Amino acid sequence: MILGGGLTGISAAMHLTRPWLLVEKNDRLGGHARTDETQGFRFDKTGHWLHLRDDYTKALIARILPDKMTPVARKARIFSSGVLTRFPFQANLHGLPPEIAKECLLGFIQAHEEERASPGRPAPANFEEFCLRHFGPGISRHFMIPYNAKLWGVHPREITAEWCSRFVPRPKLDEVVSGAVGANPPELGYNISFQYPKKGGIETMTRALIKEMGKQGEVALATGLDAIDLTARKIQIGGEWRPYRAVVMTIPLPELLRRVVNLPPEIEQHAARLRCTTLRYLNLATRSRPKADFHWIYVPEEKYPFYRVGIYSNAVPAMAPRGKGSFYVELSDRGERPELATITRQVAEGLAATGALKGPDDVLFAELKDIEYAYVVFDQHYYAAVNAIRPWLEAHDVFPRGRYGFWTYNAMEDCILAGREVAATIEARLAVQDRPIIHA
Repeated sequence: MILGGGLTGISAAMHLTRPWLLVEKNDRLGGHARTDETQGFRFDKTGHWLHLRDDYTKALIARILPDKMTPVARKARIFSSGVLTRFPFQANLHGLPPEIAKECLLGFIQAHEEERASPGRPAPANFEEFCLRHFGPGISRHFMIPYNAKLWGVHPREITAEWCSRFVPRPKLDEVVSGAVGANPPELGYNISFQYPKKGGIETMTRALIKEMGKQGEVALATGLDAIDLTARKIQIGGEWRPYRAVVMTIPLPELLRRVVNLPPEIEQHAARLRCTTLRYLNLATRSRPKADFHWIYVPEEKYPFYRVGIYSNAVPAMAPRGKGSFYVELSDRGERPELATITRQVAEGLAATGALKGPDDVLFAELKDIEYAYVVFDQHYYAAVNAIRPWLEAHDVFPRGRYGFWTYNAMEDCILAGREVAATIEARLAVQDRPIIHA
């Protein structure tokens, strides 16, 4: 059984050699890696830029999408204090108001010297302490803390620091100094370049992966999980109970645990501590070509209703009709759903301030969207909970994988690799179970 037809579920179906059934509650596969079209404008479910590091996935994408992907050198910016600066903020202080740049640079130097003087200090207790220790008070106050509060929906002191080693660039002192004086240090971060389909949005890649799924399997769309009995090794789908030998579980972990028959009290207690933020965003179309040339920007200041904005059509012009623009706008408000006209006006005014739009009247239309499960919150209960839940599930041959099944923060490539790994894990375990017992 494969629960969930996102990238991890698709990849598992690609790599399994045994018969499988993939169950997806939506009417098409892809999960978040899907693209919708409105009036000739294409929109992914927010930014889905493909960053490849692994040789296997590089070869896979080259094989299934020959000449259909385009490489793009990242143009990411920060918008704060009324100016655009290069990403990441901590290595590109040049262009900020002088007093802010001075505060940030001196704070970084002080933090750097304190780190050198006390190399054996205990690890930071939370992400706020991580920022203050490694970047200093200025960078933390002007970007790291307010931006991440908008992104995660909780204050960084509620988040552990372990999640960020891959995703938060830590520049060296000479790189920070170079960036402060305008010497243009090299691009930093895991996403300095990416690939993207020339046409059709990210779902072009998803459809190519779907074609690779083995013919020994079956897909059930518009079908959800009703219940799962781990003791009896059976699963209820569409009102029908079916036995299973193994389950690849890629649906959100809390959704599975709510459906477990006779969930043990200790697992139930851990499940109650799993936290995740929702995401509200706008698909936004413009009448003319965007003024700015960036692919996406980060916006830390609370006065703006968004924290990240991307322009698909700046990376790949085919995402919008000729001479127009296709945007995604990730909103920081997670309260009651706002009126579309009100939030569109506020966003348009903010985008005009960033220089992305000629003016608010340049907006042709906007669509308000929600993602219920967006960012897993790595709080003080996170590791105890997942370290109890994951092995308990695997002991019953239920293998949680993917961003929401494994309950983690990762990228599309990670999901493809997770599907490959779990297929190999299941094949090996079932091969052992299938061996005949030889009596001496």
